[in-house]
Amino acid sequence: MDIFGTILAPFKWLVSAIMVGFHDGLSTIGMPTASGWTWTFSIIGLVLVIRAALIPVFVKQIKAQRGMQLLQPDLKKMQNKYKGKTDQLSRQAMAQEQMALYKKHGTNPFSACLPMLIQMPFFFALFQVLSGITAAATSGQGIGAMSHDQVVQFDESTIFGAPLSASLLHGGGGNQTAVWILSIVMILAMTASQFITQKQIMAKNMSEEALASPFMRQQKMMLYILPLVFGVGGINFPIGVLIYWTTTNLWTMGQQFFVIRRMPTPGSPAAKALAERRAARGLPALPLIGAKKADDAEAEEAAAAAVAMKIQRVQPQRKNRKRK
Repeated sequence: MDIFGTILAPFKWLVSAIMVGFHDGLSTIGMPTASGWTWTFSIIGLVLVIRAALIPVFVKQIKAQRGMQLLQPDLKKMQNKYKGKTDQLSRQAMAQEQMALYKKHGTNPFSACLPMLIQMPFFFALFQVLSGITAAATSGQGIGAMSHDQVVQFDESTIFGAPLSASLLHGGGGNQTAVWILSIVMILAMTASQFITQKQIMAKNMSEEALASPFMRQQKMMLYILPLVFGVGGINFPIGVLIYWTTTNLWTMGQQFFVIRRMPTPGSPAAKALAERRAARGLPALPLIGAKKADDAEAEEAAAAAVAMKIQRVQPQRKNRKRK
């Protein structure tokens, strides 16, 4: 076994164990043991377990992203301060000041990528499990926590006539037309959900300072590059992996919709919309994750003013009655 395989071995066992657990549970409640839909729901259950476990990491990601956006004005000032200075001492001083800014705001550029980095070993492990199904079934072996009988069941299971272990590029038995159609539909759903999620973040959940920063230009590039990379790579993914990645993208899209609506970035259009909704209902402003205390106080004052203006009414003047 190579080094990469050795590293992924525990992840392969965990991924397959979760799938087997869901498969056995679904079989117990009456779903067919060898059905492709039973294994499909087992893959979806794997996504739910992994993403639920990542919720605390996601909260940290939000705080890191807010911190990165809040430090952009200070970062721009620092860059202007050292603009044109290429000597070693200036570069070292700039690096130290930059690290101090990250520490002050409690963030760093890598924190925003943490959930993706944590997910990747599970993704590669699932890819190896599903890619090795046919070979393991032929050689009489199991994979991870899956017994040989379960491997054979998975290898023979289909949805809409397409085996879960088949891919658009390599085939894999079953109805090839169904494999092509289902793979293309899943690839389009996977890339579209990823694009929509990032587009919503950039359109509604970024402050004006963040939109004007160099960091934003990189984000705009990633908006188009990442879906393209996954779309091209998707032709090599087994259908089971496409189900996994599409499901996790849909989870991310729903999660971001909740964040944009309920916990928006300070100074973003979504934050203004939230403040207006709460003011219309006579509610105080909520503290926003990642916002500075001054920003929270300012938001509360603005919301209080809006509420005061809403409830303030001009008292009608009583007309003097004529004495009889």
